[in-house]
Amino acid sequence: MLRRLSLIFFACCLANAAWAGEGGKKPAKPEPGTSVEMPFLMAPMSQDGNLLGYSYIASKLICSSPTACNLVRQKLAFIQDAFVREVNLKPVALASDPKVVDKDLLNARLTAAAKRIVGADKVQNMTFMAIKFSPLHRPDSTAPEAPAEPAPATTPATGAGNGDGKGGETAKTASSAGATSKPASGPAH
Repeated sequence: MLRRLSLIFFACCLANAAWAGEGGKKPAKPEPGTSVEMPFLMAPMSQDGNLLGYSYIASKLICSSPTACNLVRQKLAFIQDAFVREVNLKPVALASDPKVVDKDLLNARLTAAAKRIVGADKVQNMTFMAIKFSPLHRPDSTAPEAPAEPAPATTPATGAGNGDGKGGETAKTASSAGATSKPASGPAH
């Protein structure tokens, strides 16, 4: 009796683990040799006609077979050219946030461009490994600079002098109006 109960308990545990695993399935990884890492892609990100910055996109093209990957590698320059034209033709940003790439939209557009070049049966999908937005200007670089406080034209020497042995004379600073790179006296002969 105890043996049957333990078998039923063990079977329930296995079934529960199998059912729990179905809900959290990750997308299947492509077979080895069926993906081609693409060169980095720079997509301009703009809002109302103003360039905000660029998104740097690292991606892989998923092919239907290793043989198809060889064809993609042979046509890589043409595919990259089509990708650059595609991201510059129409915006790739989310409508709600112009600094974030719409991955689904970009996936569809780039996959279609690759299929036009190598054939619809050779390319399956795109995967994005990393997307990083880089603003055109740093947030603090566009703020107006505060005017610098002007330096005094002369600095009075106090006490024992300024080290030249002449006592209380004034020393001119480099920012004074009369400062030049020429010697004060005529040329020495």
